[in-house]
Amino acid sequence: MTARDEILANIRRSLGVTGQEEPRRQAVADRLSRPERGIVPARGQKTGAEAIATFRTYAEAVQATVAVVSGPAQVPAEAARWLGANNLPARLRMGADARLAAMPWDATTLDVSHGPSAGADLNGVSHAFAGVTETGSLVLLSGPDNPTTINFLPDNHIVVLDSADLVPALEDVWTRLRAETAGGPLPRTVNMVTGPSRSGDIDRTIFLGAHGPRALHVIVIDRHATA
Repeated sequence: MTARDEILANIRRSLGVTGQEEPRRQAVADRLSRPERGIVPARGQKTGAEAIATFRTYAEAVQATVAVVSGPAQVPAEAARWLGANNLPARLRMGADARLAAMPWDATTLDVSHGPSAGADLNGVSHAFAGVTETGSLVLLSGPDNPTTINFLPDNHIVVLDSADLVPALEDVWTRLRAETAGGPLPRTVNMVTGPSRSGDIDRTIFLGAHGPRALHVIVIDRHATA
C-alpha cells in the first residue's frame, strides 16, 4: 500500500465509507459530466474578427508573433516568409497531422521532414487543437500528429491555428476535449503555451528560450477572410 492509499483509507474510515457506494460514485460521475462553468472575462467573449484581434493582442503582449492568412494554402508561404525574415534556415520538422500534410509545402523552398524531434531541429511546426481568446494561449495535444517534442525542442516554433478553433476561455478547451473524445481516452499530454519559453529566475531578468522555443510564430487561418 502506498502513502496515498493509506491517506485515502484513513479518510474513508473516518467517514465510515468504503468508496464503492453506488450513490457516491454516481455523484462523482454526475459532477464530472456536468462541470460548472466559471466566469469568462468580457475580453474573451468575442467572435469572428474581434476574437482573432483579441487573441493576437494578448499573444503579441507575451512576445509571440502572429500572422493571419485567409486559407490553409497560404500557410507554407507565410512560414517561409517568417523564417526568411528572421534569417533562419529553410527547414521545418512536423508530425503526421493530416491538415498540415494537405498544405502546399512543395510550392515553397522549405525542406520539410517528418516525425518527432530528437533535439537537432532548429524549426518546428505544429497544428493547435485550440486557441484561447482571453489569454492568447495555444493548446496542443500530444500524439503522432503533433509530437510534444516539436513543441519544446526546436529553437523556433511555428503553430497553425484555425480561427474555428478559437474558444473564449480555458474552460471551453476542456468542454471541447471531452466532447471530441466522447468518453474515450484523453491525450497523454495537453500543453498550454502562452508565448515563447521564458524565465525570470536569474536577477529577475526575462530570458527567452529557457525551457523551450525562444521564438513562437502563430499563423491564424481566418475562415471568414476574403482570399
